[in-house]
Amino acid sequence: MIKTHRWLLAILFSVYTSSLIATCLPEDQYPNEWQDSRYTDHNNGTVTDKKTGLMWAKCVLGQDAITCKGLGNGRLTWKAALEAASNSTLAGFGDWRVPNLKELSSLTALNCYDPAINANLFPNTPHTALWSSTPYAKDSEDAFNVHFNYSQDDTASRDKKYHYVRFVRGDIGS
Repeated sequence: MIKTHRWLLAILFSVYTSSLIATCLPEDQYPNEWQDSRYTDHNNGTVTDKKTGLMWAKCVLGQDAITCKGLGNGRLTWKAALEAASNSTLAGFGDWRVPNLKELSSLTALNCYDPAINANLFPNTPHTALWSSTPYAKDSEDAFNVHFNYSQDDTASRDKKYHYVRFVRGDIGS
């Protein structure tokens, strides 16, 4: 019975937190380098970051590609995320991939939290970890991810952890 209650509370908390809008600090406390003007929304499920030149999937895998609603079966192992990216044809492009740690971190709005991202251009971003393609050198079974609740990076088991993923095109280096 207790397990059922915990499971139900976890689902309710997940639904509640995924509908929250980002909380951002005032400009006089922390400059906002992630303003809407930094991005171009192509209205086809993609957004280009003018600062980095990267084109991003507007939504994480598992969400509706245009509205970013729902989450479906978007949580994957690292290897499955890499495969899903290479098979994606979002907006007619066939060169999607999982971003490296530097690229994924460039999306984190350090002036915001819950989620730490421009929520106007990337709505309904889960307040949890998203995979990067960067392996963890100290443990060959782990890879880096970025938590979009407070923009911190971490590592997780490539085969045992399931995280969301946001695809990218282009390159700013590793």
